[in-house]
Amino acid sequence: MSQTTNIIFAGVGGQGVLLIAEMTSQAAARCGFDVKQTEVHGVSQRGGGVESHVRFGQEVFSPLVIAGTADVVVGLEKLEGLRFANFVRQQNGKARGVVLVNDHEIVPGSVAKAIEKYPYKAIEFLKEKNLRVVALPASVCAKELGDGRIANVIMLGAMSKLITNISESVWKEMLNEKVPKKYLDLNMKAFEKGRSLI
Repeated sequence: MSQTTNIIFAGVGGQGVLLIAEMTSQAAARCGFDVKQTEVHGVSQRGGGVESHVRFGQEVFSPLVIAGTADVVVGLEKLEGLRFANFVRQQNGKARGVVLVNDHEIVPGSVAKAIEKYPYKAIEFLKEKNLRVVALPASVCAKELGDGRIANVIMLGAMSKLITNISESVWKEMLNEKVPKKYLDLNMKAFEKGRSLI
């Protein structure tokens, strides 16, 4: 990790991008880091893209992650992972950051209307570019656990293994505080599932 940790969360409206970005920001603040977060909603209510930048370290001046500096890009959907892959940290022409992507497709309206083509082989394309790509079946695992909506927490759990300057106990404290009690056990299982997938 660099002195400042840079993370981008990207997905489609309704996938819970902002929730896991907020939990990450609060977890970092609890560890004593200076934290900055920003978000772009786009047309999220119509299935459009949502992104959130989280930066934390000893002293952080801007909330925006610059292309080529992200330690982790968390894509909750394949197209969104592809869209932000250029933000991954580069050093001497090699990728040092990780594209952590949910192997899941949400076809946007422009594709459904045949205006654009969906990049079904996005993960293969990213790997061909010599990026460090970790593709997880988060949506499949979420359904197996009983609720497809917890794919974001599975991805959060996976990311928590890559962000080594925040302890597992702090992540769990955030889940305890942010998730309603009746859903807490399921979300804890999702978090642990994500950690086990890395």
